[in-house]
Amino acid sequence: MAETILIVTEDEELLDDLLRLCAAAGAEAEVVHGAPRDRTAWAGWGGAKSWEKAPLVLVGDDCAGAQGLGGTSGGEPSGIRRRAGVLLVGKDLDDPGVWERGARIGAEGVVMLPDAESWLTGRIADATESVGRPALTVGVLGGRGGAGASTLACALAVTAARVGQRTVLVDGDTLGGGLDVLLGGERTEGLRWPAFAESRGRVGGGALEESLPKLHDLSVLSWDRGDSVLIPADAMRSVISAARRRGGVVVVDLPRGVDETVAEALAQTDLGLLVVPAEVRAVAAAHRVASRTQMVLRDLRAVVRTPGGPGGSRGYGPGLDEEEVARLLRLPLAGELPWEPGLLEAAERGVPPGARPSGMLARFCRDFWEQALSGGVSGGGVAV
Repeated sequence: MAETILIVTEDEELLDDLLRLCAAAGAEAEVVHGAPRDRTAWAGWGGAKSWEKAPLVLVGDDCAGAQGLGGTSGGEPSGIRRRAGVLLVGKDLDDPGVWERGARIGAEGVVMLPDAESWLTGRIADATESVGRPALTVGVLGGRGGAGASTLACALAVTAARVGQRTVLVDGDTLGGGLDVLLGGERTEGLRWPAFAESRGRVGGGALEESLPKLHDLSVLSWDRGDSVLIPADAMRSVISAARRRGGVVVVDLPRGVDETVAEALAQTDLGLLVVPAEVRAVAAAHRVASRTQMVLRDLRAVVRTPGGPGGSRGYGPGLDEEEVARLLRLPLAGELPWEPGLLEAAERGVPPGARPSGMLARFCRDFWEQALSGGVSGGGVAV
């Protein structure tokens, strides 16, 4: 359940604006009319308890001068318990004293309405939905068509959910046919991408997750069976941000071409996995994909698919070993992924990739998450 924002103001017009912004962010608000008169009134002030616990406190400029919220006197607090997450909200852009009043109450910033409404709405959403560290976000791309990127993306998501991670799977490839089909849930109720095509600004993380189809203990944002819909870059940014905000794991299945929309997804990706069959022509194609992807995503790694499955190596020449493929691509090696028999037949029965814990695909995914989630994300990416 989302926590409650504390609003401290006696300005009815400002209060209406702040309540409206809280509603837009999907946040509940507690309103305290007026600040403590002085230090002695702090203990009996109706907002004292919430001041300590609320994830965000919005103080109207009309209350910033109250002695109970005043700065310090001779090094001793004059009422206020200093804390992070306090914003002073005003409306008079021409008032130079507002910054001094913000400093007196220990505000981390001064917000002026209506100019900063969009920013403040996002700040409210972050405060009420955040669980700390954003979701570890992994993007999966194919080095060539049919490399198995969508299969790996689904298996990674299924495995993460099976080990108890909050998991969101995002289908970023408009021409991929829909990951819900691969998961056997094309008839499952929930919103698909066309419902989010016009999204702008902040999308509530809780609202997003509740609206999506639930398949195999994870939330899936996929495509419907209608005509192709263009997803603007703003919509991709808003949706990925919302999915990341609540922590856990986000897996994004991405196309090989990098346009503005794909670049927005890559910009929020912690680690990219490029799936490359161990074939000469596949490596040549993957080199071009890697070059474009690395313009946006710093940490890109190779997952090498060994020959096998229908058609063997598909006529692309003799196979290469995984170390050679990674060397030719100049990418770190995330691992070798052998072909797993029976995947196509299982998919036809509605069994998702990675559902068989003893299978090679599930073992690869389990090993990947064990290292990625234990190593975390740092300036050098995920330790895999």
